[in-house]
Amino acid sequence: MAPPSARLRYNANKSDIGSFVPKKHSKKPEKLPKKDLKNANGITALPVTIDSKVSIVPSIDTAFKTFISARLCSAIWAYISDCDETFNYWEPLHYIINGHGLQTWEYSPEFALRSYTYLLLQGVPGWIYQKLFDPSPILIFYMIRCILGFGCAVMERFMYKAISQEFGIHIGRLWLIFQLFSVGMFVSSTALLPSSFSMYFGCAALAAWWQMKYSLAIFFVAISSLLGWPFGGLIGVPIAVDMLLRKRLWKTFLIWGTISALTIGVPMVLIDSNYYGKFVVAPLNLVIYNVFTSHGPNIFGTEPWTYYVINGFLNFNIVWLFSLVTPIVLVLDHFVVPAKFKSTLNFPRYLSLAPLYVWLLVFFPQPHKEERFLFPIYPLISLCGAITVDVFQRLFYRLKSIFKSKLTSGSHYLDHSMFIAISVMLVSTLLGLSRVFSLYRNYHAPMDIVMELNQFAYSQEYQDDRIYNICIGKDWYRYPGSFFLPSNNFRLRFLKSEFRGMLPVYYSNEENGTKVVHPYFNDINQEDERTYFNYNNCDFLIYFDEGKYTALEPNYAKYSKEWTILKSLPFLIQEKSHKLFRAFYIPFFTDTYTSYGNFNLLKRKRQK
Repeated sequence: MAPPSARLRYNANKSDIGSFVPKKHSKKPEKLPKKDLKNANGITALPVTIDSKVSIVPSIDTAFKTFISARLCSAIWAYISDCDETFNYWEPLHYIINGHGLQTWEYSPEFALRSYTYLLLQGVPGWIYQKLFDPSPILIFYMIRCILGFGCAVMERFMYKAISQEFGIHIGRLWLIFQLFSVGMFVSSTALLPSSFSMYFGCAALAAWWQMKYSLAIFFVAISSLLGWPFGGLIGVPIAVDMLLRKRLWKTFLIWGTISALTIGVPMVLIDSNYYGKFVVAPLNLVIYNVFTSHGPNIFGTEPWTYYVINGFLNFNIVWLFSLVTPIVLVLDHFVVPAKFKSTLNFPRYLSLAPLYVWLLVFFPQPHKEERFLFPIYPLISLCGAITVDVFQRLFYRLKSIFKSKLTSGSHYLDHSMFIAISVMLVSTLLGLSRVFSLYRNYHAPMDIVMELNQFAYSQEYQDDRIYNICIGKDWYRYPGSFFLPSNNFRLRFLKSEFRGMLPVYYSNEENGTKVVHPYFNDINQEDERTYFNYNNCDFLIYFDEGKYTALEPNYAKYSKEWTILKSLPFLIQEKSHKLFRAFYIPFFTDTYTSYGNFNLLKRKRQK
């Protein structure tokens, strides 16, 4: 059973967060109505006063609207930061909707690491839109992104309510601000990636758990790990510990585990097996490859442990640093602050916050590191950062009460420490906006460049009865996807460059193209010469001029007899730019300490 102080605060939270209407504050503290003073067991609690400052919190509906606004901004302005998102998800989805797209080795029936069921969940609205209205592919792209953003906002609404009830409305308020201006959420919320999908449902599972909706929590964890990313199941480990070891809810766990497996796992296996033409359990194949093969994902690159530390700061700035020290400050809080100020509703904090630190303990030691691997815990970073700020405020109030005995009797710690929260929110918001603006300014050019081909499709030169070859060399990983091309008669082609790894190829034109095994694919990232295209047959060429040239990577823009520059946009040259000023936009300084090259779209002067 929850401590009395926690239960009283829960009742206060329900009253305050349900339908808050700003009022003129009275000097006297506000008393809870008697009807709100009963706990879940019907026991009447003692009256409690709620400070007016605690009551100033956005309602759930207001928070939901702000989340939707922020995620729609992400859908429109966020760039695709990971080539895996393009080639492993947007390209197969383009194949499902429009009948052609690039295929990676993970989708070869020989390996079958990826689930088509996940793609269908995202792609059905786009497929319906395409069949009904036959829009430009770029409109389908942004429609799907907006749907992803809305789905993320629904998860955040659910989580906001649960956080405010379990941890307090002040922590909920801080979490709301940190989420809205988090660069990590700006990037991940509308990314077509299983790790983003796992974030939606994994954090929804935590929200259900904090509200003791165990059956819903199990179901959401199953969706996260089966339809999304199998490693997302880590978030459910503390939930399982609570159910099986603390609450002994074995029956509920087994029943809902079985229901989840039958309603989610079985349809997924049937759908994927139909697409691959053989029996496939894609999540299991992915785990086997990443954990039990001799080479695993390490052949695609390794990073030191500092990679996640730096990446976390770029995505959450000071909030990330606060989240790392949350366990320490909670221990300090335990010994310094009186117990009546710090109880939670249903769970001890070592358990309710465990998913974040279990995740970090598992992923930090892994040699192969990628930004998207931390997506599922992004909302938890904001939560732990908010808790740390709240503890700082309570510690400040405690110290002030010790050294300054003339504090008003019955005063609330927020009356004396809100300047700490406001300062953190302002700094975090400014750094977040600076980073978002820097990302758009530095890296959005490839999406705008490829989109320019839509203008060519309306010109008099365009012929709808021929194939246009869009060639790309060393910058292949910056290609945003076939949804940015005007129509089905535009094809991406790869030119040989200094890159020595495996490249995707187009799905077979056969009726069951997903079942065809290409000879180009392997699971050791080995180059295949057959994936390269003849330079002389290129109609357009995408090329980033960063001032470094080789025989395989010449300055194509200088070949003025062959090419004309259709469009050119600035793109950051990282090696020539200061790390701080390229990471954050700082007026009057960033332009001085950063360097840009031209990201070009070239058009052959004589079409072949």
